[in-house]
Amino acid sequence: MKPAFLVVFLKEFKETLRDRRALVLLALFTLMYPLMLGYMLNQQIGRATRSEREGMELAVVNGAQAPNLMAQLKQKNITIVPMPEMKEEAIGELLRGRKVVALLRLDPKFGEHYQAMRPAGIELWYDSAGDNSQRQRDIEEVLQSYSSNISSARLLAHGVSPATMAPVRLQRFDTGSTAARSAGLIGAILGFLFFPAFICGLSAAVDSTAGERERRSLEVLMAQPASPWSLITGKWLAAGSLAVIGITLELALAHAVLSWLPLEEIGMSWRVTSAQLALVCLSTIPLSLFAAGLHIALAMNAKSFKEAQSMLSLVILLPMLPGVAVSVLDLKTATWMYLVPMLSNQTLLRELAKGQDLGALPFVLTFFSSMLPALGAVAFASWRMKSERYVLSV
Repeated sequence: MKPAFLVVFLKEFKETLRDRRALVLLALFTLMYPLMLGYMLNQQIGRATRSEREGMELAVVNGAQAPNLMAQLKQKNITIVPMPEMKEEAIGELLRGRKVVALLRLDPKFGEHYQAMRPAGIELWYDSAGDNSQRQRDIEEVLQSYSSNISSARLLAHGVSPATMAPVRLQRFDTGSTAARSAGLIGAILGFLFFPAFICGLSAAVDSTAGERERRSLEVLMAQPASPWSLITGKWLAAGSLAVIGITLELALAHAVLSWLPLEEIGMSWRVTSAQLALVCLSTIPLSLFAAGLHIALAMNAKSFKEAQSMLSLVILLPMLPGVAVSVLDLKTATWMYLVPMLSNQTLLRELAKGQDLGALPFVLTFFSSMLPALGAVAFASWRMKSERYVLSV
């Protein structure tokens, strides 16, 4: 003979699977964020590598005045497009057409000034509203290198070492790993991965408590030979199972997307292994159960299905606040963060993404930081269900 809570669990779970609204919500929050995240990162990678893949076209006016500069630009895979003299309106129209990255206009007397060792004018025209900021910086680097080479050559011609113009030589040594550098952005991205734990089981939790009481089917259920604890536990496990399924699929999909993307192209990395992800999913199960227990405990106190939905739509935002506060205050990772539900999961995954060797303690703390409140919520809901005044809404 099956335990009473298992019978209730199977009944509630089958009814939820027949609810198309709950399944659509589950699929939406499981697929939406990982796919959206992959699309945004892929777009960012595409913009960062566009110059290398496609090169760039640079319109040049009076390019014959500086053949060495034109040669340096071509060495950087920049295609020179010679243009006649143009007015400002024509230049603006050319750049708005996005056919060239920028326009370089040399002074008609560039060669004369160059020979006389006077500053030779070069104008760089670009459209800052376009998505070409990286490629514009590449052009500016070529121009700065060209200017620096000319300065060095002139100093040598006058018997002066170019080193006299650089009394300090700065050398940069970056000891930060790619994973550590990307931890901030990755951490912000990962913060939202655990939010569906409070969404996927919401509909089932509200329907099995406030919904049943509104339909008067809860009285029939309580007339059965089952304790309030068994009834609440069955409903809790049914709602929690949906959240566990949803968040596990979401984490697996996000892991696949982040592992597939060439994040190194934009200075990021994803070093979470499949085994580590499995441990993260295991330690996230209590978070889903805590969310289901919280929903049931609060929805039982609502007078109607609609009131329960309105109340929980605000409550589900509260677990996000610790993560937002840590991000705004720029707090360093500390042990206490593993004691706060949801923040502990975010911190755990962020540290793993950095490539840190965490040991067992953060996983254990993350597991029990949500499991204990979950059991507390179930105990409270079971205690509330024992009251006939509560069931009859007197």
